[in-house]
Amino acid sequence: MISNQILQGTIDGIKAISRVELCVLDSDGKEVVSTTASMADVSKPAKEFVMSPADSQEIQGYQYFKIYDEQQIEYILVAGGTGEDVYMVGKMVAFQIQNLMVAYKERFDKDNFIKNLLLDNLLLVDIFSRAKKLHVTTDVKRVVMIVETSDKKDSNALEIIRTYYGSNSKDFITAVDESNVIIVRELDEGDSSREIEKTARNIIGILEREGIKGPHISYGTTVGEIKDVSRSYKEAKMAMDVGKIFFSDRDIVAYSELGIGRLIYQLPIPLCKMFIKEIFGGKSPDDFDEETLITIMKFFENSLNVSETSRQLFIHRNTLVYRLDKLQKSTGLDLRVFEDAITFKIALMVVKYMKYMESVEY
Repeated sequence: MISNQILQGTIDGIKAISRVELCVLDSDGKEVVSTTASMADVSKPAKEFVMSPADSQEIQGYQYFKIYDEQQIEYILVAGGTGEDVYMVGKMVAFQIQNLMVAYKERFDKDNFIKNLLLDNLLLVDIFSRAKKLHVTTDVKRVVMIVETSDKKDSNALEIIRTYYGSNSKDFITAVDESNVIIVRELDEGDSSREIEKTARNIIGILEREGIKGPHISYGTTVGEIKDVSRSYKEAKMAMDVGKIFFSDRDIVAYSELGIGRLIYQLPIPLCKMFIKEIFGGKSPDDFDEETLITIMKFFENSLNVSETSRQLFIHRNTLVYRLDKLQKSTGLDLRVFEDAITFKIALMVVKYMKYMESVEY
């Protein structure tokens, strides 16, 4: 339903224009919002008015109006004051609140629909029938984006994003838990991943300007039908998790750019342990000293180029060769050989994945 804050803002704005005092009560006669404290005695007449067949009535100098929600009385509006034509103003306010209720109810229904759609809680036939009823286009390009902040319980992110992007009725902004904000963004026909990236960058900028710390965004692939939105959501969720493990330096991660990390993320932990044991025995590849690890990572960054790696590490080429020989003796893998280098690189990623999963469990 409409929040009291919205109701208060509505009647305050109309009172400032019309000079008519307004009070909104619930169907039990309890005050919800008011522009003045002088209407404290309207509760009893409002209760009696609820029982009458009239939709509007003048009682003790005040105009009373019933506001319905699907034929049930939701609010009683009381209007009075020194302004001209109090009845007409009251009628307009009642009409405005009625329309606000319809709009907010439709928004609430759409929000529930999108949540159930994301979580795969709808049958295929229900997806299309409910989309039609809620006037949601079914055959346009969409992508799901997930926004996560350092403080996962910070609900401000949802309101901030809704404030800046919620005016676009084609996009849906919601949350299915306390951790993330979900944006189901509608794309134009010519939009590419560059436009999605630009949108994500804008959202991060907005959140940071509002004092939200450490925002990260992930997004799935573009889908052409509403029934596939849940797939894009699952991809975005995986991109968020895989990004934390293998791309911790990025604040925006796309599912389509996960590479081999996507495969490793789907491996069962027992299989990962078996792989590490087969390759390294009882030793883990990240147990090496810092100097060795820096050498390995720099060697990978330079595409196994010995000369360039030694130059960037400010060491003699023979020193680098000595370190690589030493590593080969301890692991049986020669990183100058492409196949061995791939095995070692994958092993490092597998260990990263296992450590992440252990930290999540505990």
